[in-house]
Amino acid sequence: MPPSSKPSAPAQELPAPSYPAIESLLEDTPAEDVRALFSPVKEGLAGLKGPKVEVGKKVQAAVAHAEQLLEVLVDTRERLIAESKGAKGRK
Repeated sequence: MPPSSKPSAPAQELPAPSYPAIESLLEDTPAEDVRALFSPVKEGLAGLKGPKVEVGKKVQAAVAHAEQLLEVLVDTRERLIAESKGAKGRK
Protein backbone atom coordinates (compact mmCIF):
# COMPACT_ATOMS: atom_id res chain seq x y z
CA MET A 1 0.00 0.00 0.00
CA PRO A 2 1.51 3.39 -0.96
CA PRO A 3 2.13 5.84 1.84
CA SER A 4 -0.73 8.20 2.45
CA SER A 5 -0.25 11.62 1.04
CA LYS A 6 -1.19 13.65 4.10
CA PRO A 7 0.00 17.22 4.01
CA SER A 8 2.84 17.54 6.44
CA ALA A 9 2.30 19.85 9.36
CA PRO A 10 4.22 23.08 9.13
CA ALA A 11 7.45 22.90 11.08
CA GLN A 12 7.17 24.71 14.36
CA GLU A 13 9.89 27.22 14.92
CA LEU A 14 11.73 26.50 18.11
CA PRO A 15 12.30 29.37 20.51
CA ALA A 16 15.80 30.77 20.64
CA PRO A 17 17.69 29.31 23.58
CA SER A 18 18.06 31.72 26.45
CA TYR A 19 20.36 31.33 29.41
CA PRO A 20 19.74 34.38 31.61
CA ALA A 21 21.86 33.10 34.52
CA ILE A 22 24.92 32.69 32.32
CA GLU A 23 24.27 35.97 30.54
CA SER A 24 24.03 37.90 33.80
CA LEU A 25 27.13 36.15 35.16
CA LEU A 26 29.16 37.14 32.12
CA GLU A 27 27.81 40.69 31.98
CA ASP A 28 28.11 41.51 35.69
CA THR A 29 31.29 39.66 36.68
CA PRO A 30 34.85 40.64 35.81
CA ALA A 31 36.62 38.22 33.45
CA GLU A 32 39.16 37.23 36.11
CA ASP A 33 36.38 36.20 38.51
CA VAL A 34 34.68 34.14 35.82
CA ARG A 35 37.96 32.40 35.04
CA ALA A 36 38.47 31.64 38.76
CA LEU A 37 34.90 30.41 39.23
CA PHE A 38 35.76 26.72 39.34
CA SER A 39 38.96 26.98 41.40
CA PRO A 40 37.35 25.98 44.73
CA VAL A 41 35.59 23.05 43.07
CA LYS A 42 38.81 21.81 41.48
CA GLU A 43 40.64 22.10 44.80
CA GLY A 44 37.93 20.08 46.52
CA LEU A 45 38.03 17.42 43.83
CA ALA A 46 41.80 17.16 44.13
CA GLY A 47 41.42 16.26 47.79
CA LEU A 48 39.11 13.29 47.21
CA LYS A 49 40.29 9.92 48.42
CA GLY A 50 39.02 6.37 48.37
CA PRO A 51 36.17 5.22 46.17
CA LYS A 52 35.13 8.78 45.34
CA VAL A 53 38.28 9.32 43.25
CA GLU A 54 36.76 7.73 40.14
CA VAL A 55 33.67 9.91 40.33
CA GLY A 56 35.91 12.89 41.01
CA LYS A 57 37.80 12.26 37.78
CA LYS A 58 34.56 12.37 35.80
CA VAL A 59 33.54 15.57 37.54
CA GLN A 60 36.96 17.09 36.82
CA ALA A 61 36.47 16.34 33.13
CA ALA A 62 33.04 17.97 33.18
CA VAL A 63 34.41 21.00 35.01
CA ALA A 64 37.20 21.30 32.44
CA HIS A 65 34.64 21.33 29.61
CA ALA A 66 32.53 23.94 31.41
CA GLU A 67 35.64 26.07 31.95
CA GLN A 68 36.47 25.88 28.25
CA LEU A 69 32.97 26.97 27.29
CA LEU A 70 32.99 29.87 29.75
CA GLU A 71 36.43 30.90 28.49
CA VAL A 72 35.07 31.07 24.94
CA LEU A 73 32.17 33.21 26.15
CA VAL A 74 34.47 35.53 28.11
CA ASP A 75 36.83 35.89 25.14
CA THR A 76 33.89 36.63 22.86
CA ARG A 77 32.55 39.24 25.27
CA GLU A 78 35.95 40.92 25.51
CA ARG A 79 36.36 40.89 21.73
CA LEU A 80 32.90 42.40 21.20
CA ILE A 81 33.59 45.11 23.76
CA ALA A 82 36.91 45.90 22.10
CA GLU A 83 35.29 46.00 18.66
CA SER A 84 32.51 48.29 19.85
CA LYS A 85 35.04 50.70 21.36
CA GLY A 86 37.15 50.57 18.20
CA ALA A 87 34.15 51.19 15.94
CA LYS A 88 33.31 54.46 17.73
CA GLY A 89 36.70 55.92 16.86
CA ARG A 90 36.37 55.16 13.15
CA LYS A 91 33.28 57.31 12.52
